[in-house]
Amino acid sequence: MASIVLGVGGGIAAYKAADLLRKLTEAGHDVRVVPTASALEFVGAPTWAALSHHPVAADVWSAAEDVPHVRLGREADLVVVAPATADLLARAAHGLADDLLTNTLLTARCPVLFAPAMHTEMWEHPATVDNVATLRRRGSVVLDPASGRLTGTDTGKGRLPEPAEIAAFAELLLLAPAALPFDLAGRHVVVSAGGTREALDPVRFLGNASSGKQGYAVAAVAAARGARVTLVSANAELPDPAGCDVIRVGSALELRDAVLKAAEDADVVVMAAAVADFRPAAAAAHKIKKSGEPPAAVPLEENPDVLAELVATRRPGTVLVGFAAETGDDNGTVLDHGRAKLARKGCDFLVVNAVGKGLAFGQSHNAGVVLGADGSERVVDYGPKSVLADALWDTLTERIAR
Repeated sequence: MASIVLGVGGGIAAYKAADLLRKLTEAGHDVRVVPTASALEFVGAPTWAALSHHPVAADVWSAAEDVPHVRLGREADLVVVAPATADLLARAAHGLADDLLTNTLLTARCPVLFAPAMHTEMWEHPATVDNVATLRRRGSVVLDPASGRLTGTDTGKGRLPEPAEIAAFAELLLLAPAALPFDLAGRHVVVSAGGTREALDPVRFLGNASSGKQGYAVAAVAAARGARVTLVSANAELPDPAGCDVIRVGSALELRDAVLKAAEDADVVVMAAAVADFRPAAAAAHKIKKSGEPPAAVPLEENPDVLAELVATRRPGTVLVGFAAETGDDNGTVLDHGRAKLARKGCDFLVVNAVGKGLAFGQSHNAGVVLGADGSERVVDYGPKSVLADALWDTLTERIAR
């Protein structure tokens, strides 16, 4: 069980922090909520106290005998600030200590994660840009906000990332405190995720069990590390990761076209999607009905090999990564098949993971091995999919930096 301080800034998105609090406590962590005075105008102290099972205060005078303005930061394994308003980011960047939360930020020696939420104009203002850059330079993790509906009728960049996404980053930082360095700024990353569907008729399709969770984790971590991310999503029923441009596709041909176009100026392309090898030669125009006779065989034709096309058409310097969901058999182990696939595909790296009942597909956790064309191998033990994603980017940034 980790000790987490959840700082809550004074924005309308404060109500979402209650869901984040619930997710962190249900994961078994001990969470102390430290709201700002303005945050309590949106969500009252009794709500935070009831959900966290701890008393709540915004000032340094409550329970002064316990010296909370020093103790909370010292004892924390992680500080998460959500929502982080423009005002709160400014006070943190300038080292102000005018309430319990900003005092806690100054005394914390653990990872600090800021999840901003504000109107687009405030996020893009030069003052906020400078404050975010300052916090990142000092080692804090500052997520980009999501895009979508804001307060009132406004829409744009500035929406609080989804609580589940913030919680996933919190878990990652607890397991790997040095994770999420801001080292991909200026890079364009393309990630494919999910599973393609090949139509049999207007109702049925050939598909696979991929949920897209691993590819989404790869994209989300890249965005948190500063990359400009294009996520090509095939039938994944997941919220858009904050900071990513999402292109939704259905079939393998649609995915191919979207990935090849996005890859034209990409520094890294990660093919995490499960792309169907075959598709029906012709989809029926109407729903295929039962006839009382055994169904006729469905003629199939091969889909293009998107990764092979990327290898053949890559521009100099682009790093190409494939994923291989494998099962061992009489002809070799999961890694044997992975090494053979890496040699056959000609990409720079291949992430190999075992699949089967309760493994990889649809799960929140994964394990894998990152195989390099240079013979390198990085083993990533079983853990949240964000851990595998972060380990992959550690490997890729080493290659990009060469």
